Amino acid sequence: MNGGPYFRRRLCFLCWLLLPFFAPHAASGEPLLSLTLTEAIQTAVENNPEMTAAESQVEAAQTRARQVQSGFYPQLSFSETFQQTTNPVGAFGTKLNQAAITRQDFAPDRLNDPEAINNFITALNLDWSLYSGGQTRIGLAQARENIQGSELMLKRTRQHVIAKTARTYVGLLLAHKHVEVIRQALETAQANLAMVDSRFRGGFVVKSDLLRAQVRIAELEQELLTAESRIDIAEAMLAASMGTSERLRYRPASALEHCRQVDGDRRHWIEKALSERPDLEQLRLQEAIAEKEIDKTRAAHLPDVNLFGSYEVNSEDFSDTADNYSVGAMVRLNLYSGHRLSAQTAEARATHRRIGAVINNMELGVQVEAEQAFLEAKSAWQRIGVAEKAVDQAEEGLRIVKNRYNSGLLTIVGLLDAEVSLQQARTRHFRALHDYKVSRIQLALAAGVLDADFQ
Repeated sequence: MNGGPYFRRRLCFLCWLLLPFFAPHAASGEPLLSLTLTEAIQTAVENNPEMTAAESQVEAAQTRARQVQSGFYPQLSFSETFQQTTNPVGAFGTKLNQAAITRQDFAPDRLNDPEAINNFITALNLDWSLYSGGQTRIGLAQARENIQGSELMLKRTRQHVIAKTARTYVGLLLAHKHVEVIRQALETAQANLAMVDSRFRGGFVVKSDLLRAQVRIAELEQELLTAESRIDIAEAMLAASMGTSERLRYRPASALEHCRQVDGDRRHWIEKALSERPDLEQLRLQEAIAEKEIDKTRAAHLPDVNLFGSYEVNSEDFSDTADNYSVGAMVRLNLYSGHRLSAQTAEARATHRRIGAVINNMELGVQVEAEQAFLEAKSAWQRIGVAEKAVDQAEEGLRIVKNRYNSGLLTIVGLLDAEVSLQQARTRHFRALHDYKVSRIQLALAAGVLDADFQ
């Protein structure tokens, strides 16, 4: 049969090309799992280690608040102590505590050189700070604001995890589209190769045209292999972002072509960022905490009032016991600390000023970040329309060039150039869609409004 070997080669290549559509990942035996962007984000929010760390930080802040709050309550402790002594004062006092003093114990020999005496002391002690100049109250207010701050950082961490997952998911979409574009280019190149082969057999073109068309197909086959490996890389990155260690194959169920134009103007997004950013709000809470720290250091100059008490049981061998108690109150006022307290106040003021400066700097950065993200999203949206027109023009251009080549009016170079132009136009179109989706993610992240429902 005329052209039999070449026809068989073409048939084998076509079967190889269509194999992924009929038996996806048959070699690995791994089924493709349908995955929407919402499902990917939800999985990441539940499993990403960054979320676990941020949630633990909130829990730690809550427990610190409970520690500070304990300062309002009495502190009760129990102790059991064993003591043996031959110290004259200690031995006599121990016998007094045990209610075991006899007349013989007042003998000078016993007083000066007592025998070793054992004592088991069972004690219950109470300490209660009744007034600390307001330091405990201020500390509790700081701890509660610190809880709010850690919750805001948890929210910001969630936004970063969502943004990373969404960007990775869109990257996987682009990787699949890239493979699709190359397969379309291969299909076009195969059809053109058949036309070139027909013209070569008819004696209308030289063999170099046929060879160049075959080289074009070989180049596309190599591009396809590279593009498929990028899918594997994108899947691995998505799995890592979702916090899953199991290696799975995904078929993105969300469409890259589905895009929604960003609403509002530049000023709208800047104002939203200044009012919604969790990390900026957390800094403002830190400023409030630092301001309270100034009041807390000043309160250290005020007197402390403490109540204390103890109940004690003394025994030599638990066969005979004696008990006693003591209660009291203490007022303590710091008269001079070597400028330690005043230095603490100065340090707190400096910290407050530093945080204020950091807030001002961050507000400027947030404005620039929001404005940049908005302008990039606006530019990316405009590029989508330009890229769509370029695809239509490239398709029409290839049709015209193909007809002219078939009529003998153009060389193979013009035909191959038209093929490449169409492939590049389709690639740029999908890249523009990808860039726009990524810019929308960045804009929502910059404005602090990115949530799990993002599409």
